[in-house]
Amino acid sequence: MTTAAARLSTRPVIDASRWPDLTARRAKARRAVEGAVARRIFLSVARRLPVRIQLGREAIVGGAATDPQAPLMVLDRPDAFFAALGAGGLIGFGESYMAGDWHADDLGGLLEVFAAQMGTLIPEPLQKLRAFYVARAPRTERNTTQNTRSNIARHYDLSNDMFATFLDATLSYSSALFTGDEQSGHAVAGESVTTSTPRLAPTWDQLADAQRRKVDRMLDSAGVAQGSRVLEIGTGWGELAIRAAARGATVLSVTLSSEQQALARERIAAAGYSDAVSVELLDYRLVEGEFDAVVSVEMIEAVGHQYWAEYFRKIDSVLAPGGKVAIQAITMPHDRMVATKYTYTWINKYIFPGGFLPSTEAIVDVNRDHTTLHVSERLSFGQHYAETLRLWDERFLSSLDRVRTLGFDEVFDRMWHFYLEYSRAGFRSGYLDVQQLVLEREQGR
Repeated sequence: MTTAAARLSTRPVIDASRWPDLTARRAKARRAVEGAVARRIFLSVARRLPVRIQLGREAIVGGAATDPQAPLMVLDRPDAFFAALGAGGLIGFGESYMAGDWHADDLGGLLEVFAAQMGTLIPEPLQKLRAFYVARAPRTERNTTQNTRSNIARHYDLSNDMFATFLDATLSYSSALFTGDEQSGHAVAGESVTTSTPRLAPTWDQLADAQRRKVDRMLDSAGVAQGSRVLEIGTGWGELAIRAAARGATVLSVTLSSEQQALARERIAAAGYSDAVSVELLDYRLVEGEFDAVVSVEMIEAVGHQYWAEYFRKIDSVLAPGGKVAIQAITMPHDRMVATKYTYTWINKYIFPGGFLPSTEAIVDVNRDHTTLHVSERLSFGQHYAETLRLWDERFLSSLDRVRTLGFDEVFDRMWHFYLEYSRAGFRSGYLDVQQLVLEREQGR
């Protein structure tokens, strides 16, 4: 066990004012019933999966109980774990990790097993009752023009310095594109589809160049060149805008994060492109003008499914004749997207309020029904994201002392580690994908 992992294997001190739901009490009888039901379901699931579950000092159970190589989940406080799971489902699963009720030396490996079976973890009879027991998103987190700023701020305004503890020199907070092996094919209507997988396990020293490769491919796909007028929806910390300006483009980049806006402007000025790039604190719905290229890297995930049509209609309305759109999007299987459309998740509660992942089909359908645009090209590179997340998590764990000096506590450490490994598991298992999509206008429209 690494030093960082050992630190995260002990129960943290929980500040109830910061983490009220980790210390909330429930009626004893209700807690006991919920815990008993959760225990029965969870252990039934575990017995058919290649995992090992250790309940306190009891014997190990699970579908791979005798396999020493199988991921091991240690329930340090079984009763507390099952009570949290029974009360909150998958939200409770994550909260119980934050509270120190369980740990796993190979957290990513354990979560990957669960992610690979995401659609079948809950028995089918209980899935039919989903609407009665899963949490629904608060209306205050719906991405209206009034709410979106606060949703974005809760994540991206945490601290520029905190993000810098695990991001590379480009400060790119999205999947990198490493050197990889590619396979090309075609989907419906002649759409070009390419799948890429990394050739080797990338190292930290390769990450910054892989992030630049990702950005340059986006700009190439959108046809960004000398004199191009570019709209970027979702600034990040300015790397794409800087590289677009270096090509001779002028860029309007919009964000709702004041922290990102400030640092992006500093980085753009330091690179000498302040005259070519404008970074505005502005909702994408309020953008005006005409642009030869529209680019957006992993921002659609924060739009909310209720607003996908509005998002793409706005892009359509500002795109100049002959222009192109390049979007990088995290996607999920269409059937799971439909099934979870109104589910409030641990990720929503603690990481991305108001967020929801589209499917490829949803993006295609929304543009067909609401815009003059169509998807002409796709690059699928989900395993690159798994490697990006691995490198981020390793860097984060090695920076825990620095994170603590920034005012974050032990529970935050566990939450962020869980988030990075939870996400990595989704990509490693194939449940999640990340894609670069090129959209163009239909002929004659």
